[in-house]
Amino acid sequence: MLAKVYSGAVFGVDSYPVEIEVNAGYGDPTVVIVGLPDAAVKESKDRVHTALINSGFRPHAGRTTVNLAPADIRKEGPNFDLPIAIGMLSAQGLVPETALQEYALIGELALSGAVRRVKGVLPIAMRVKAEGRRGFLVPMENADEAAVVDGLDIYPVANLRQAADFLAGKASLTPYRVDMTAAYAASGDHEEDYADVKGQEQAKRAMEVAVAGGHNLLMIGPPGTGKTMLARRLPSVLPPMSLEEALEATKIHSIAGTLPARQSLINRRPFRAPHHTISDAGLLGGGTHPMPGEVSLAHRGVLFLDELPEFHRNVLEVLRQPLEDGVVTITRAAAAVTFPCHFMLVAAMNPCPCGYYGDTRRQCRCTPLQIQNYRNKISGPLLDRIDIHIEVPSIRYQDLAAVAPGESSAAIRQRVVQARAVQRERFHSSRRVLCNAAMRSREIQKYCRLGGEAQELLKMAITELHFSARAYDRILKVARTIADLDHSPDIRPHHVQEAIQYRTLDRNLWI
Repeated sequence: MLAKVYSGAVFGVDSYPVEIEVNAGYGDPTVVIVGLPDAAVKESKDRVHTALINSGFRPHAGRTTVNLAPADIRKEGPNFDLPIAIGMLSAQGLVPETALQEYALIGELALSGAVRRVKGVLPIAMRVKAEGRRGFLVPMENADEAAVVDGLDIYPVANLRQAADFLAGKASLTPYRVDMTAAYAASGDHEEDYADVKGQEQAKRAMEVAVAGGHNLLMIGPPGTGKTMLARRLPSVLPPMSLEEALEATKIHSIAGTLPARQSLINRRPFRAPHHTISDAGLLGGGTHPMPGEVSLAHRGVLFLDELPEFHRNVLEVLRQPLEDGVVTITRAAAAVTFPCHFMLVAAMNPCPCGYYGDTRRQCRCTPLQIQNYRNKISGPLLDRIDIHIEVPSIRYQDLAAVAPGESSAAIRQRVVQARAVQRERFHSSRRVLCNAAMRSREIQKYCRLGGEAQELLKMAITELHFSARAYDRILKVARTIADLDHSPDIRPHHVQEAIQYRTLDRNLWI
């Protein structure tokens, strides 16, 4: 007897439907799986066989053939355990085939018959809805993320017996619901606050400008000046995510398997801080079966690279294209996979190998050649793609001993949210440009026009400081953000002057 079960699989950040055909025939008792299965899928026949027995079912005594269609796309992972098991039961006449037409299934089976959590349930649930299915049977721990999809009944199942009884009409299940408003709003309070940071007012101002416009930022200063502390508090001033952004981020984390159990949405902007030993595949994504890297996991959030020169040169250079395009394309022999990666890059580094070049309190013992080689690890093209460069000097005793707290993150975030609201109104007709940092040449010409005095000031800076053409665009974008924070429709000379100050660590000045 032939049975057909519906499921899905992930390709990049999207999914495609998978039809699982199970035929119970004559011959030696064996299970054959075809349709380009990987090792994990091939091993499912042993898991399914044992799970059926431990769930009180008797496996088919003859030859069972399982086909995963479409047969020209490689299937991977344990996602098909549950639908294969249900297909085997249907082929034996224990589950009516008419019930299988209305539902899709996904889940890994334990040997006991329990249904375990799998990756990529959210994009697959979206595909199931698009296919017009009535409901989707998922593991209990995946119910929250699947229930985000409106208009699709989600049925969490704990074990194989429960799923089979439901489909056979012997038991009832209640569709699982989540309160999307509550899930979207439940971001909670941040434990870390900029009020705890002593001094460094200029650095905090630069970070406010960076967050307000989505600009990339580089901090340079001696050890112990608070660079990492400042970066770690960035999530407390980031603007709230829109529902569309939250869904985008949740899909990526669902595919990567980093979405916390029992969580329906990524409702806080991601903050990723990979170690400097990370490989280029770990940063961009990749592998035999391409998975999202750190740049994609930071989508709509922040990627923090501490001790920037300690990263391998080839790892840093692969950041150039994602910073410009906002997507990563991983090409393999069979196909190319694209992952989104619109993120804000924040980096920190010392001015020299020992860390004390330019420090007034401790003497630098590095030779000029050592300093030059250390700084050469950051290429000019990569540095050009970082909008704001700031120095984070040593903290004075007066600042350390100050009793009064600094400005709170809540106050800074309020100004950031107001500036982002201005930008949303400005770019309401564009889906690609959401903030000033994403402006292209056309938007720069339209929204970053300068008056005579501001134009002369910028001309003098470009001529005297030898900024590149890309740095010229970066200055205009940052000046536009400073004007937005100042509630000014026009970019004034002092806005341009502040933006120029944020390029003082440009490559030509380092040399």
